[in-house]
Amino acid sequence: MPTPRILAFSGSARRESFNQRLVTVAAASAEASGADVTLINLRDFPMPLYNQDDEAESGQPDSVRELKGLFAKHHGLLIASPEYNGLPTPLLKNTLDWLSRKHDDEASMMAYTGKVAAIMGASGGSLGGLRGLVHLRALLNNMGVVVQPKQHALSGAHKAFDDEGELVNERDQSSIDSLANGLVDLCRKLHA
Repeated sequence: MPTPRILAFSGSARRESFNQRLVTVAAASAEASGADVTLINLRDFPMPLYNQDDEAESGQPDSVRELKGLFAKHHGLLIASPEYNGLPTPLLKNTLDWLSRKHDDEASMMAYTGKVAAIMGASGGSLGGLRGLVHLRALLNNMGVVVQPKQHALSGAHKAFDDEGELVNERDQSSIDSLANGLVDLCRKLHA
């Protein structure tokens, strides 16, 4: 197959986001495994809170159509999700909801068709965002995305990165390498 294309992003728009740092590390690992990776920040794709009435009156925002186009060009997704009270962030959920909406003559769920994903989370707490990953996995599965079984929850994220943004713990780095490598392999197998 052609080189697997991976879209990498986090569910956080915070400037010093641990999850954006984590997905950046994972993106580098996927590139080292032979993928062509596009790393984005959802802050660059602002969209209003989804409301079907607003969509009917004003259509889809340009940012939704732009991001949906990016999804369509990639085989896989690397997603790092913060956890807000045991769930993925409203930013991530709203983004995924907007992308699920059909526009004009698009195929239903076109942003998610044929996609595979690897998920991870980072948190200052001891569970590393693990509870939110359960819900993110279910949401992606409901949209038809194949989510690989392996995931990573990075606890103590406030002390997990060095000044250059690299993971300080070799076990965490090894787990992220394995996660990214698994996603690249899965893309190759499913899109061969």
